Amino acid sequence: MNGNPAYVIGLDGGGTKTTAQLADLNGTVVAEAQGGPSNFQIIGIEESARNLLDLIETCCHSVGCNNSEIDSVVAGLAGAGRVVDQVRMTEGVEHAAEMRGMYLRDLRVESDARIALEAALLGKQGIILIAGTGSIAFGKDSRGRISRAGGWGRVIGDEGSGYQIGREALRAVAGMIDGRGRKTRIARMLDSKFGLKKQEDIIKAVYEKGLDIGSVAPLVLRAADQKDTVANEILDAAAEELSETVRAVFWQIKKGSKVSREKIPLVFIGGLLNSENVYSRKVKALIRHHLPKISVEESIAQPVRGAVLMAIERAKSRPGTKNAVAVVG
Repeated sequence: MNGNPAYVIGLDGGGTKTTAQLADLNGTVVAEAQGGPSNFQIIGIEESARNLLDLIETCCHSVGCNNSEIDSVVAGLAGAGRVVDQVRMTEGVEHAAEMRGMYLRDLRVESDARIALEAALLGKQGIILIAGTGSIAFGKDSRGRISRAGGWGRVIGDEGSGYQIGREALRAVAGMIDGRGRKTRIARMLDSKFGLKKQEDIIKAVYEKGLDIGSVAPLVLRAADQKDTVANEILDAAAEELSETVRAVFWQIKKGSKVSREKIPLVFIGGLLNSENVYSRKVKALIRHHLPKISVEESIAQPVRGAVLMAIERAKSRPGTKNAVAVVG
């Protein structure tokens, strides 16, 4: 190999694993590898950086290239939603690379949601709605500008998320136990799955044992499928919140885009939405009713592909880079 920049690397890192792809400047993937987690908010910057660099080295070794041939690296990481955290992680990886004697020409840390947006629509205009434990919507207009709504965290936001649905379920069960609320199947399911039936058990689980509130959400979906009124009302309210989150991003895109008669694509991402279930159907129905200019579609590619595309774009924008034509298929 001659050492001239010829490749890019994209990484998609979460709390359990990280995926890496090595691609040439035309977008053809030539190597792929998986490694340990890289959510630095959970495992720390040092371990996260080590796992990322291990994957970069693995990809390079598999095709016989060296670090100097990597034009750009983009890592989309869980926990990297804020600029200050992106900077901290970038500095951590660069320091770890220096200690290894690795040369990284260009490194960019982004959020996992950002690379998911690029992957879902292969860089084109559109929206992604993420609803798992938390919730957020990202959009990209025809000029490439990014907008967002939601993502404020569980204390003041995350409307329509698993956390919010789980919290409302626990409130409904508490009301039922007190005798101030209606009966709901969720109470029996909560007892069956978590062994939580009495007031003192629920309080201890939530406030002392750190019950994962979001893990209660699947019970609500199950109860709603069984025609439980309380469960369906919880999901109806949550679906309205997600619909409004999408609406906010939709109008930001419309303001920044060229006039077009085509519908704006929307892709669902996250455990609550990316499978066919009672909740995803409610959200789809509301969006189709309130936002007819939006078309709900399937994601085109996995998030790691979004990181690759962003790395190619960075390479293209750098003076002197040759043959950088992003083939986004």
